[in-house]
Amino acid sequence: MADETPKAADGAATPRAKPMLGPSGRPLGAPPGPPLRPPRPAGLPAPIPLAAAAPQPVAAPAPAPATPAAVAAPPPVAAPAIPAVAPPKPAAPVPAPVVAKPVVAAPAAAAKPATAAAGKEAKTTPLGQAPPPKLVAPAGIKMLTAYPPQAGAAQIGAEISRRDFTALWLKIAWGTFAAGCGIGTLGSVRFMFPNVSFEPPLTFKAGFPRDFAEVGKVYEQFKEKYFTWLIREESGLYALSTTCTHLGCTPNWLQAEQKFKCPCHGSGFRKTGINFEGPAPRPLERWRIAFAEDGQILVDKGKKFQFEKGEWVQSDAFLKLS
Repeated sequence: MADETPKAADGAATPRAKPMLGPSGRPLGAPPGPPLRPPRPAGLPAPIPLAAAAPQPVAAPAPAPATPAAVAAPPPVAAPAIPAVAPPKPAAPVPAPVVAKPVVAAPAAAAKPATAAAGKEAKTTPLGQAPPPKLVAPAGIKMLTAYPPQAGAAQIGAEISRRDFTALWLKIAWGTFAAGCGIGTLGSVRFMFPNVSFEPPLTFKAGFPRDFAEVGKVYEQFKEKYFTWLIREESGLYALSTTCTHLGCTPNWLQAEQKFKCPCHGSGFRKTGINFEGPAPRPLERWRIAFAEDGQILVDKGKKFQFEKGEWVQSDAFLKLS
């Protein structure tokens, strides 16, 4: 195939004009095909077509023998100039949402002037940036400006200073010391009054002889207070102790059986005081009995008479009544 490059008259090759390219990167007038250039990004303005450049004069090529296979070359088409497009500006950053923080009211002692607070806020705000916007509560909603007071150990501890804490413990220590001294003093005073068993008097007046006129009766009205029984016989009156001679229990008078019966170990005593059953080793004791100056019967528990020693026959162990 013959070279179709146009040549000048002197035989030198003449440069061919650059064909004009379409949006797809293919020459204008070329048959359709796949694009030779990547698609234009979205958002870029479409190129503005410019006037086609005037074709440069080309020297006529030398005549060539005509051949049936020769095909005339398409006229050169100048490519439209693509205007310069500025790169898209980056999107402005979206500001972060402002989170509302509760405002805590500072105590009165730590309050500062408003000017100092404003200066501090100005220092904490970065240079070139506006201070954060203040939160405004919507209509009908009340914002808390301070936490509600909470009673508890934390609040009490915050209100007590170190000096108050020391003074409190000093008061407790002195109070404890004073209480100990008071208890010791009371113990010393109590030591001056020893324990004493206050017993009824050893002598008491039982009454007049006419009050004991029933013969054979055991009078028990003096058992609880004076621990004494008075027994009336035809010839007179005698006083028996209510203490059992076994282990010191108090026997009971059984009227149906006509005897004194100890409830502790079963000792039994007759009306006269003689023991006849149980573990009691000896008879009951008798008290001294006589007449007082006013004619009443006087019983003296300071003087006792024991049967085993033969003391019941003494005159003070039995009171004769006419």
